[in-house]
Amino acid sequence: MRPIRNAILLALSVAVPGPALALSCLAPDVARTYLQLDEAEERYVAVHGVLTFDASKLPKTDMQDQASTPDSTPLPAQLTGQSLSAEGFTTPFDKPITLDVRCFGPWCAGAASGAEILGFVELRDSGPVLTLDPCSSTSFPEPDEAMLNTAVHCMQGGACKPER
Repeated sequence: MRPIRNAILLALSVAVPGPALALSCLAPDVARTYLQLDEAEERYVAVHGVLTFDASKLPKTDMQDQASTPDSTPLPAQLTGQSLSAEGFTTPFDKPITLDVRCFGPWCAGAASGAEILGFVELRDSGPVLTLDPCSSTSFPEPDEAMLNTAVHCMQGGACKPER
């Protein structure tokens, strides 16, 4: 009887997955991001536009050697669109920027070149930088009209309340 019990236990131990690791992020929220960055010492501008870059240079996680995944990968990019002013997304923005692509452990930010984005671009002395991280903290791919309206309301001093 014991060999059967051991076989069942062995089968169960193989069939039941081990603990799953997951990245825990707050849901992306334009109002929360706006408020956080408005309080930051650094200067930011919200830009709605098209982001282009060499996507083949995005960091990739080596699942066999996750420690080798870089925390940050700078990539040259171009952001073309409109930056946010008190009147809305009305100020032309067509500049080379640096993408600061972040990885949190094995989770790396992704982006699609040629895609529409709402990004909060940091204005550094060395040039504009858009940080992309796995939690979409400062960038919102394919923003909908509600996201853009939220950014405008925040800029105009109107309702700027995070959803969660």
